[in-house]
Amino acid sequence: MNPLLARSVMKRVIAGGSCRRHFSSSSAVVIRAPKLFGALIGEHPRGSRMALIGWRRMMSTEAEHSSTSAVVEKEDKSNVAVAEKGGLVVSSYWGISKPKITREDGTEWPWNCFMPWETYRADVSIDLNKHHVPKTLIDKVAYRTVKLLRIPTDLFFRRRYGCRAMMLETVAAVPGMVGGMLLHLRSLRKFQQSGGWIKALLEEAENERMHLMTMAELVQPRWYERLLVLTVQGVFFNAFFVLYLMSPKLAHRVVGYLEEEAIHSYTEYLKDIDSGAIENVPAPAIAIDYWRLPKDAKLKDVITVIRADEAHHRDVNHFASDIHFQGKELREAPAPLGYH
Repeated sequence: MNPLLARSVMKRVIAGGSCRRHFSSSSAVVIRAPKLFGALIGEHPRGSRMALIGWRRMMSTEAEHSSTSAVVEKEDKSNVAVAEKGGLVVSSYWGISKPKITREDGTEWPWNCFMPWETYRADVSIDLNKHHVPKTLIDKVAYRTVKLLRIPTDLFFRRRYGCRAMMLETVAAVPGMVGGMLLHLRSLRKFQQSGGWIKALLEEAENERMHLMTMAELVQPRWYERLLVLTVQGVFFNAFFVLYLMSPKLAHRVVGYLEEEAIHSYTEYLKDIDSGAIENVPAPAIAIDYWRLPKDAKLKDVITVIRADEAHHRDVNHFASDIHFQGKELREAPAPLGYH
């Protein structure tokens, strides 16, 4: 072999490069490799070890590259296959994927917004006629405020209880979120437990939101009603936020009276369904799963369980206000967790 050629190839091998530039194909490398190393060892005995190390390094690099390419190609094919089936391609790096969830009858669970273990059967036997008689000045302020707020609502919606319910639930889902958020921040500031009230109030907010999602399946609000919802929600959130900071007992009392008005509105809704003024249409699928209603449930069944939920929220907020009136903090009394 030409000494100059052998020396050049040896430098390439030691540097970890490829010999393919000097040979026409990989087969030529395999065939001529023994001769090459024989020549290198014969001419350069001291460099034989370095040549062997370099050759092994080059071959292991090629093998690793081939293996990596195969893995990447396999993952790409898998992702393409999932995409072709219409599935969601999610990286397995984060270890997050939706488990297969089924109903009790074995059918696939269709909802992502709530899970089967979050569903329940509403207690429709709850007393709907409870009323907190206003005695103190704060009670009277809360009661009169709610009564004044009802006047424009009655004038605007009249007997359109579907749209009224949408507006009501948009507002009703705010207090629990505001109260839970402020209690959460208070717990962080003072390094204190909340007694479960953070979770209880957030459960209330989530339950009211599910009322709204259900009503959205039944009612198609007009564009100006949607605009009104945006306006009222923005104003009410900020107003209630300030009110809760100033006086939690007044804030909870206001919500208690709001829930009493909600019970009245849903009772009137049911009267119109019974009289035939509002068609008793089939219940939305989301309501059937959330409240575990029968498959043949109707609108009347949905309004009945929503009204029961509002009665529970009434009790919780009047109870919370009573705790504050006794000069105590909410964390000193057990929170009614799971009390929808």
